[in-house]
Amino acid sequence: MKFRGPLPFGYKKEDGIVVEIPEELEALEIKDLIKDKSISLREGSAWLEFRTGRKLSYQGLKNKIDKDARLGN
Repeated sequence: MKFRGPLPFGYKKEDGIVVEIPEELEALEIKDLIKDKSISLREGSAWLEFRTGRKLSYQGLKNKIDKDARLGN
């Protein structure tokens, strides 16, 4: 995979190759709770940072949710 700019949440670069981080991609399943309005974007963002140790702003999380919705994921 090739990315321009910073790598998205759930990916890292090892030896010049972009690889998935399964734990982070699993943690992104929280977006379903956000879509159902069970939790807020800020709460989801805080939970992701607690669970993975990697920060994702609430706006970054919203952008991820919106992008996935546009792509039908």
